Formats: sequence, C-alpha cells, structure tokens
Amino acid sequence: GGVVVFDAVAGVEPQSETVWRQADRYRVPRIAFVNKMDRTGADFYRTVQMIRDRLAATPLPVQLPIGSESTFGGVIDLFEMQAIVWTDDQGRTLERRDIPEDMRQAAQEARETLVERIAETDDALTHEYLEGKTIPNETLKSALRKATIAGQLVPVLSGSALRNKGVQPLLDAVVDYLPSPAEIPPIV
Repeated sequence: GGVVVFDAVAGVEPQSETVWRQADRYRVPRIAFVNKMDRTGADFYRTVQMIRDRLAATPLPVQLPIGSESTFGGVIDLFEMQAIVWTDDQGRTLERRDIPEDMRQAAQEARETLVERIAETDDALTHEYLEGKTIPNETLKSALRKATIAGQLVPVLSGSALRNKGVQPLLDAVVDYLPSPAEIPPIV
C-alpha cells in the first residue's frame, strides 16, 4: 500500500500524476494525505477535487480540517464525529473534543456522504443503508478497508507533517485501511 502526500497549496502536481498512474498499473492500494494545511493558500476541498478530476480517482475524506492556513488547529474525525485538536506547536499533545459549532452542519453532511459512499461498495451495506439502519463504525471501517484494497475508494486525511499535526491519525489509517503483505497477491 502507499500513502500519497499532496501539498494543500499546490494540489495535484505533475509528479503526483506520474506516480499515481504507476500505482494504478500495479494495483497498489493507497490513502491520500493533504499536507501543509497550515500554509498560506491551503485548500483541502480544492485538493480533493483535483484528486477526483486529474487522477480519475474516488477520494473519500474521512476527516475534515478545522481551519486552514494560520487557523489550522485540528481535524474532525468523521467516524467518531469528534474534533481532534493539537494543543501544542509540535503536535505532541492531542485532545478529542466536541465538533466546533460552526462546523457541525458540514461535518454531518460529510459523515452522511462517507456512510453512503462506503455502503455503495458492499451489497449488504447498501441494503442496510437503504433501509435506514445505523451501520456501526467497525463495519464501515472494515468495508472501507476492503474498498481501499480493491481500489474503489481512496481515504483522504489532512494535516501538517512539519508540525506533527495529523500524523498520528494518518498512521492509524495506514493500519486501518492499507493491506498487510499477506493480504495481497504478489506483483507480476
């Protein structure tokens, strides 16, 4: 598996396109990390749209950034529906908090999109979703892992690696969504 790092200011760059096509050719499952969210001109949503348009991929944000540029302070975990906020400049200490009031609506809409897109990859989940049942987070994460390994979805996370903000959730995502060597066939 691979973690593809995109610059939140520059978006999808030509070198990223080349590497992405090669990963497609060898069917390498991947997750995306929108880095440098604390830089001037950072735009998470534009970068996600560029992944969709320029790479013909199906990005699925599993987090939303809280602020951008100088106001970037954390992310919203769309599975747990909690804010993860780093309380120091070096990103050593994180706190889970309630989602900021001004972001609740956007987070709820993103959560609904997340559940719908994951459910679309699995017939049983589609049935549960259409019946209006609540699908447990463990089931959603398991289905997202299968969809990521199959190349159907690309989980998208964000942060600022220089400040160590977003790195811990990214490492958790590597474990949660990317395959172990035993789960994928040898590359031919």
